[in-house]
Formats: sequence, structure tokens, C-alpha cells
Amino acid sequence: MRNAVSALAALLPDLGRRTLVMGILNVTPDSFSDGGRFQDLDAAQDQAARLVEEGAALLDIGGESTRPGHVPVPAEEEQARVLPAIRLLSPALPVPISIDTYKASTAEMALRAGARIVNDVWGLQREPEIARVAAHHGAPVVVMHNRETIDPSLDIMDEMRAFFERSLTIALQAGIPDRDIVLDPGIGFGKSWEQHLEALRRLPELKALGFPLLVGVSRKSVLGRIHNAATAPADRLFGSIAAHVTAASLGADIVRVHDVRPHVEACQVVDAITRPASRAGA
Repeated sequence: MRNAVSALAALLPDLGRRTLVMGILNVTPDSFSDGGRFQDLDAAQDQAARLVEEGAALLDIGGESTRPGHVPVPAEEEQARVLPAIRLLSPALPVPISIDTYKASTAEMALRAGARIVNDVWGLQREPEIARVAAHHGAPVVVMHNRETIDPSLDIMDEMRAFFERSLTIALQAGIPDRDIVLDPGIGFGKSWEQHLEALRRLPELKALGFPLLVGVSRKSVLGRIHNAATAPADRLFGSIAAHVTAASLGADIVRVHDVRPHVEACQVVDAITRPASRAGA
């Protein structure tokens, strides 16, 4: 019999009470913003400690870039990147680690190594076996919307609802309870520029599905197009904060970011205004 307490609630007890900040730790050579910076274990350890010190409630570790035009890597190579970092960090950190992967075999090994959450950019649909892996380990999942191609003619909310219905069916069949599922609209993935903004604008409709929401816009090109397409990803901090503050005010429960401290402070302001209970005892 499953424990009556949600695994997600046990890992993130403040979920729903305040906006949580997920820190990004890419152990890749080619991620769009920080590729190559944290491949070395010492550098990864230092960065993880810094993100947690700055207020990250969880860390998302990824070993395959999913930037536009990325080249997929074999599971063995992805695992060679992420597993040493997870084994090193999971016993030492006071926050849970999520594994950013759509591969079932990588999720299996990462959960064995100490990861606690599966963050799948293909919403359990690229390799549906990943749902059974998560269920076996009692791990919550982040289910992200994605598309192989961009179709500007779509009503993006209708498209996301249909996508998530398929993902939720996979999760149900695998034995993942609804209470351990987080939805992510997938900003930066499979959408036109206008659809990215529409997805953010209509977050309350997604929130109405009854699941916690994760939003990640950090340093992405959708921001560059708004203020300056030539801006380097690392120079998009202000736009990232604006996007995530807006998302939090519209219902996002978790924001996935590179720059933790500025987002923690910004979200504290949002929460003080929109979630007064988050200030209790402060």
C-alpha cells in the first residue's frame, strides 16, 4: 500500500505555500547558457553548494543539452556525465535532486544513485517506460509539454491539454499518483514565439487542471527576442526575473533558473503579495 503522504509533499513541504526555486546544474559540454562550466566534479560541487546557499529548494541535474539544434547523446554518455555528480551531491545536499532526462535507463540509474525526482522534457511520451521507473522508485515526475515541430496555427492551450491527457494516462497506467505529478508548459520547446507568450499568459487555465506548475524561462531565446535578439543568454537575467515573477503571479509553484538568489528575492515579493500565508512566522 502506498504511503498516504505524497512523495512530492515529503520532498518539497513548502510546495504550494511559496514559490520554490529550482536551481539548474548542467553537467554538459554544450548547454545553451553554461555548457562546459560544471562538467568537472569539483566545479559541479561548488556550484551546487552555491545554488543551495542562495536558496534553491531543489537542484535539476542534466547531462544532455536540449537547446535548439542539439545533438542527442547516447544514454551511456548521458549517464557518464550525471551519475558521478548525483552520487557525490545527493548525500551531501539538504535539498532533493531531480534528474533532467527523457531516457528510462538514465532515470533508473539516477534514482538508484540518489536523485529523487524525474524531470522529463518529453512528458513521459518519448520513452513511456520512464513512468514505470519513476513509479517503482516512488519518485515524483515533472511532465513537460513538447512537440517535434512548431505549428503556429495551433491553439496552444488545447494542444497542451491534449498532450497532458496522454501523459497523465501513461502515468496512471504506470502507477504514479496524481499527487506526485507536476506539469510544465515547456517554454522554449516546440512552440512559436507567440505561442510561448500565450502559454505563459494562460497559465491559470493550466493551473485549473489541478496540478502544481513548474515554469522555466531562464535565459531563453524567447526573452532575447523581446529585448535584444543579440543578447547573450547570461545577460538575460532581468528578462528571466520578469518572466518568472509573472509566472508565479499566474500560478507557477516552481521556477527553474540559473540565477537563484535574484529569483528567490523576487519570488518572496510575489509571495508576500499573492500568498500572504507564505509570510507567516517570517
